[in-house]
Amino acid sequence: MAERVDGRELVPISGLLSYRLSRTSSAMSRSAALRYRRDFDVSLGEWRAIALIAADPTLTLNRLARRAGLDKAQMSRSVSRLTERGLVERTAGSGRTSQLALTSEGTRVYRGLITAANERDMEFLAALSTEETAILSRALDKLADLALAVEERERAHATDLNC
Repeated sequence: MAERVDGRELVPISGLLSYRLSRTSSAMSRSAALRYRRDFDVSLGEWRAIALIAADPTLTLNRLARRAGLDKAQMSRSVSRLTERGLVERTAGSGRTSQLALTSEGTRVYRGLITAANERDMEFLAALSTEETAILSRALDKLADLALAVEERERAHATDLNC
């Protein structure tokens, strides 16, 4: 096997932190998607839209897409489906934007979804001790901060290359 700059062996993909986190996140998301589809007839993207709108009823489609980590077209399709089902309503905002809000039925569905999400969260956290949970939380915060900084660095590097 090849060596890293520090002289140690290179880690195969299965041992890379980003790969392990991605696989874990994907498995958690897939199981959530199955439950939310079965119990509430919503996709994972629709669940995220409902939950984010419930948390901030001043969201526009663009801000919602950014917070959900989806592109605007994907989020637009999810919001359109939720609007057609009577779970989300759009009201005119400033300019060409529209504000998104949950309807009373959307709020009812949200309460069921957030209850299910909290149950799932407790199930995963139950696998960890109180100390492990605190350590994981701090570690995820640190990794998220670093990931954003590395992303910015990569964006700057890509911009430098395009000049």
